[in-house]
Amino acid sequence: MGKATNRYGVRYGKTTKLKVEKIEKFYRNKKQKCPYCKKAGVKRLAAGIWQCQKCNNKFAGKAYSFSQKMIAREEEE
Repeated sequence: MGKATNRYGVRYGKTTKLKVEKIEKFYRNKKQKCPYCKKAGVKRLAAGIWQCQKCNNKFAGKAYSFSQKMIAREEEE
């Protein structure tokens, strides 16, 4: 277990902390590509809500990543 799960101390057990660490490493460290402009720089706004920093599109996906099979909604401004 790494530094990401040290904040839990002795609580919750080893298996749960390993799962949390795996999820957090993926969505915090890996740059994800926008499905519209293909630029790597998508940020997670909330659970399941993502926004591209270049083209400013907002879209829905999974909580910690998004897939190509997603319901996309272009932000109208």
